[in-house]
Amino acid sequence: MTTTHTPRPVPPRVLKELRTADDAGRTPVPLTDEEGGAPLRCCLRHSAPGERIALVSYAPLRRWAAETGADPGAYDEQGPVFIHAGDCPGPSGTGLPFTNAHRVLRRYAADGRILGGRLVEPPERFDEAFADAFAGPEVALVQVRAVEFGCFLYEVRRG
Repeated sequence: MTTTHTPRPVPPRVLKELRTADDAGRTPVPLTDEEGGAPLRCCLRHSAPGERIALVSYAPLRRWAAETGADPGAYDEQGPVFIHAGDCPGPSGTGLPFTNAHRVLRRYAADGRILGGRLVEPPERFDEAFADAFAGPEVALVQVRAVEFGCFLYEVRRG
């Protein structure tokens, strides 16, 4: 599937920082993923059995706000994400990842305020849900999150 909305993985510069100390100040503990299937935020795919990964605390809105000057206030949060324990080449595919389950799209304004959310249930088309999410000119950023745990999966920015 091709899309006009580009999913953004955790940037390489941020990955390097998270592999030293995560956004909660903890040192990551790499592990071998024996079963596979962990949603990797560095390359936007599921891990394969035997890959070395780490579960780290990540504050995506805080980092976006630091880049843009926004103030997310109480909406600033951090949560668990899986990344490769070592270098990662980044995403290799195109299209929107992790769309095979219920997801929530959270919309944010350029100043950091949350504008609302939307539950997307397959077989609903995610590209249409993103078009809806960005229909309002005040929307600067959309986060995709898992329903079951609320975990951040990736973001899509306007433009």
